[in-house]
Amino acid sequence: MTTPAASTPVNETAARAARRAAELDAKLGVVREALVEQSLDAVRLRGSDWFAWATCGGSSVVDSTLERGAAEVLITPSEALVLADRIDAERLRDEQVIDGYTLVESPWADGAAREEVVRDRTGGARAVASDRPGQGELPLPAGLAAGRQRLMPAEIDRYRKLGRDAARGLTSTLSAARPEMTEVELGAAVAAEIIRGGMWPMVVLVGGSRRQLAYRHPVPLPGEPIGGRVMVVVCARRHGLVANLTRSASFGEPTVPERSRADAVAQVEAAALDASVPGATLGAVYAAIVVAYTRAGYGGAELDHHQGGITGYRSRDELARPGAPTTIGVGTALAWNPSLPGAKIEDTVVITDTGLEVMTVDSAWPTVAVAGRARPDVLVLD
Repeated sequence: MTTPAASTPVNETAARAARRAAELDAKLGVVREALVEQSLDAVRLRGSDWFAWATCGGSSVVDSTLERGAAEVLITPSEALVLADRIDAERLRDEQVIDGYTLVESPWADGAAREEVVRDRTGGARAVASDRPGQGELPLPAGLAAGRQRLMPAEIDRYRKLGRDAARGLTSTLSAARPEMTEVELGAAVAAEIIRGGMWPMVVLVGGSRRQLAYRHPVPLPGEPIGGRVMVVVCARRHGLVANLTRSASFGEPTVPERSRADAVAQVEAAALDASVPGATLGAVYAAIVVAYTRAGYGGAELDHHQGGITGYRSRDELARPGAPTTIGVGTALAWNPSLPGAKIEDTVVITDTGLEVMTVDSAWPTVAVAGRARPDVLVLD
């Protein structure tokens, strides 16, 4: 009897490479189909969000405050190129650019050199579309932008792992919180745990007992103790994808009004999740949210903060607004975030072939059943 060989790191690496090659082939096919349909000579992807999508999880980010990274992608009918200057070219080649792309380096001090590369690789043509169009360039075809919002199985797998790690990081830090900690101290601990998990904290909001009642975006305040209750919001990025989640903790049982508001936002979210089905529009989900707030006794609360929308390679690719025509489909990632003063609920979900799957899950976090789903409850601490 022969014992099956154990999986080895070499086998796992080869399998990952094969999956990424298949993903890249599919994405290049999507772009090149758009080239033909729109009579384009090339697509130029400058934003770090599009770089991550096109390179199957690569990163061009150096300065996280900028939308454009340290490199860009140029796709023509016959070539797939990463354009970078000499500062980052070697690092990107070694760590971020997958097989299937050719990296083209240009001098960092010569801003015209990269444009010469583009002219050379496109035969001087100007029928070039871009996510951040420069002079003479066209916006990306709407179909290509919509295609990015339909995540492929490999992307969903990366998202699932990201969401799990982000949720675990938030559980770990909030479980160790103490009332005397300041908002900045807790925010720093959250950010450190996110970074330790190989993610980047794009957003960290911390609202203690006083400030979460007053502000929907409680940027951590130095010297402000969290007190008896705290809410933390995190947008964590890895491989270009963004996990969005909110968690609340209370030192001792929440009061009756606190429980009531938490229950209300959970019911509003349930209405949004119920409405998030293939073929529905963002406008239809927004309308369901409006009705749910009114039913919960908080009519008009949707006007006090956005309610979320499509996520993926940005914390929100598109917010839900009244009448928004964008259609939800299989592979669409969503993050709804209904809120009231002192109460908010938020997770990242993906519409799959088998239904709605929550990405940001940690089994150690307490849950409560809402409309047949396990949703995050308030974490009660001693």
